[in-house]
Amino acid sequence: MRNLKLEIEYDGSAYCGWQVQGKANGTKKSIQEVLEKKLRKILQEEIHTIVAGRTDAGVHALAQTANFKTHSKISCSRLLSGLNALLPEDISISRVEEANRNFNSRFSAKSKIYRYTILNRKYPSALLNNKVYFCSYPLNLSVMRRETKLLMGRHNFKSFQASDYYERNPVKTIKGLKISKKGDLIHIDLEANSFLYNMVRNIVGTLIEIGRGRFKEGSMRKILLAKDRRLAGKTVPARGLCLLKVKY
Repeated sequence: MRNLKLEIEYDGSAYCGWQVQGKANGTKKSIQEVLEKKLRKILQEEIHTIVAGRTDAGVHALAQTANFKTHSKISCSRLLSGLNALLPEDISISRVEEANRNFNSRFSAKSKIYRYTILNRKYPSALLNNKVYFCSYPLNLSVMRRETKLLMGRHNFKSFQASDYYERNPVKTIKGLKISKKGDLIHIDLEANSFLYNMVRNIVGTLIEIGRGRFKEGSMRKILLAKDRRLAGKTVPARGLCLLKVKY
């Protein structure tokens, strides 16, 4: 049996997220549901994908990784072209390759890099609306960059952990956190070994409050040590978040 690895790009605007959801969650389809349906059509067998990170509704991906087992002898190049011919325009496959039989997209990952994009100017964008978070307030990037240094390394990130149905270990290791600006766009890139539910969006919301002056400089340390979600900034919208890369 072969183990095939996919690299996937998608616009998450029209989807309920990566993972297949129950009918009670609405009428939107999931990325996984659409992809597996096309794989089954091509390969003529039951396919179940394993993904590196289950992105939420509205979150995008530049290089999501998934793998699956198959008995098919189809070539990787043929599967690549076949999938892209069948998939909708907001999902595309950039790579198909053979993986070691023990490779697991989720458990083999060493780290993931997410980018949050902020449009920082006086007026919104009609073209970028589904890809950025519009913030009209001036942001002090120097202060924001200084505050990010306090998050580097291994910490308890309970203050940035959204509540869900599962108990999760709040201790994570942030390996990289960079804030850059290009024109009116501010990019916040965050790399970690793994992430808590809404962790990136809650950190970005806190940085925005610091950048606009609503939270004083030095607030990040107090919020981090308090382990209290109520002290951090709001959860910014999903549309500004994109999974850039999964490292193995």
